[in-house]
Order: sequence, then structure tokens, then C-alpha cells
Amino acid sequence: MIGKLSGTLLEKHPPHLLIDCHGVGYEVEVPMSTFYGLPAVGERVALLTHFVVREDAQMLFGFASAAERTAFRELIKISGVGPRIALALLSGLSVDELAQAVAQQQAARLIKIPGIGKKTAERLLLELKGKLGVSPVALAPAPVSDAAADIQQALLALGYSEREAVAALQALPAGVGVSEGIKLALKALAK
Repeated sequence: MIGKLSGTLLEKHPPHLLIDCHGVGYEVEVPMSTFYGLPAVGERVALLTHFVVREDAQMLFGFASAAERTAFRELIKISGVGPRIALALLSGLSVDELAQAVAQQQAARLIKIPGIGKKTAERLLLELKGKLGVSPVALAPAPVSDAAADIQQALLALGYSEREAVAALQALPAGVGVSEGIKLALKALAK
């Protein structure tokens, strides 16, 4: 079992990486949450890993944090959820956001992830209940005002992920109006 890789990042093409560990190049797939936090090519990188052996393939998945790897392992235990769907979930939602969706039974939030249908979302909510730790911060609703909620919905409707929308909301000045807030958020997201 390969539990951790530490070496030089040779290539990164989402979601695939090539990491040189003392002359051996490991191909690793990572969720986008991990991918965005990677150093530049040629820099040192360390990832926790999960090794999957199937009849037709051997795959290595990498994670920036133990919480991501634990969530991945819980996800692939669920019938009908393989490594690809688990990566898609962790790419679309942080571990805290996933735990919040499970705690609040928000199937609609999971259905937004590519590859997740209504039945799979319901199965995830049922099987993950109580298995993912929820931090107090994760249970706090992101938008604090009606304007913030409207801005967030507009960004989601424009195709931004929930994570991007929440990050853009946090950068806005307090008490901003809806139309001005959308303009400022779009400027921030365009950078």
C-alpha cells in the first residue's frame, strides 16, 4: 500500500499529476481542491495517497489533507460510487461542504456535481450520515443577508461553483447591494 508520496512535481494536467520520487515517476489523480493548492512544476510536493487495485487497472489517488483522503475512502465504500465519482464530489465540494450537505440532507447540492443523479445523491446522504465530521464553521450558512444570498444564486446560475461563489462573497464589502455585489464578485472571479 502506498500511503504518501513526496517528490518533485514533473507534470500537472488536471486531474493527473506525475511525481518523481527518487527516479520513479508516479501517476496520481487528485481532486481539484488539491490540484489548485499544488506548487509549480519542478517544485517539491507531498501528498497522502490511496491505492486502488482493480482487475483491469492500478490507480493512485492523491490528497492534500487527511480529511480529503478519509472522505474519499468513505465515498468509495458506497455501492455505485467509484473513485471517479468520489473525485468529482471532492472537486466540487470541500470536505466541510460535503459534510454540511449530508448533515442538512441537501440532495440538490450533490446533484449539481457531474455524474451524481438523484438516486446516487439520496444514497450518499443516507450512507454518509454520521460518517463525516462536521465542523461548527461548516454548519454556518454562507450568505448572511438576502443580498448575499441573491448574489450567490446569481453566480451559481452563471456557472460558478459553490466554492467560487462563497469565496467571491467573502471578498465583498459589507452592505453591498445585489447589482453592485454581482459586478464586484464577477470582477474578483475574473482575476
